Amino acid sequence: MAFTLLDSLPASLERGLSDLRHQVAALPRVVVAYSGGVDSALVAAIAVEQRGAAALAVTGVSPALAPHLRREAAQQARWLGIRHREIPTAELADPAYAANPQERCYACKRELHGLLAPIAASAGGAVVLDGVNHDDLGDHRPGIRAAREHGVRSPLAELGIDKAGVRRLSRALGLPWWDKPAQPCLASRFPYGEPITAARLQRVAAAEAWLLQQGWPEVRVRSQGETARIELPAALLAQACARWADPQLRAELVSTFLELGFSAVSLDLEGLVSGKLNRDL
Repeated sequence: MAFTLLDSLPASLERGLSDLRHQVAALPRVVVAYSGGVDSALVAAIAVEQRGAAALAVTGVSPALAPHLRREAAQQARWLGIRHREIPTAELADPAYAANPQERCYACKRELHGLLAPIAASAGGAVVLDGVNHDDLGDHRPGIRAAREHGVRSPLAELGIDKAGVRRLSRALGLPWWDKPAQPCLASRFPYGEPITAARLQRVAAAEAWLLQQGWPEVRVRSQGETARIELPAALLAQACARWADPQLRAELVSTFLELGFSAVSLDLEGLVSGKLNRDL
């Protein structure tokens, strides 16, 4: 299959897309570390376009992956027509992850890529690709180091394609999820140093799922101790304040969070800021 451009692109992005296609086409077989996010989905799209049945997308599944994102990843893979496989990951069994140190993401990606390596080897020496983009190189991303140690390639970052470029390319190629909000793993909801357990991850997942069902398009529920702090996009804060000023709607929100096991719930008046807990670093 081939994705045709539905929109015009700046010359720099046209070159980037061409280089991305040539880079992937030069690989005999590829395994994409595929979360279903817009970045890894773009890499998966180019992988199946260029390598067909020689491309495989693999999603690591654990309590840190929200159930609705797992479903979306599978749906997107079917839409793309790429072979897709899920594998269970056991990062929670690693104290270097469960204790939630600053290098937690390193332990997570070490687990994932340790499992992907034999899959790639059994696929005839496939090269593992991930969705790291150029912007990620300037953030606190210790998982990138684990990927490099396993020989993983990051074609988007290598070609200087940033997040805005990923979205522009995805839209031009007709990928329906081009504007999908960023969704870091659920472990990112906990301040560094607070232990992470399956139960705590599932509680956050349930709280965010409830808010999404209420019509909020993008949300984070930060868990600090037993307290939940809701982050919504700043543009929606006035709407949220007005909505939860209604006693009945506020009571529904509070009772839902208490039933999930939180002791208190609040609204973050700064709004949603990706990576906010990295400020502690």
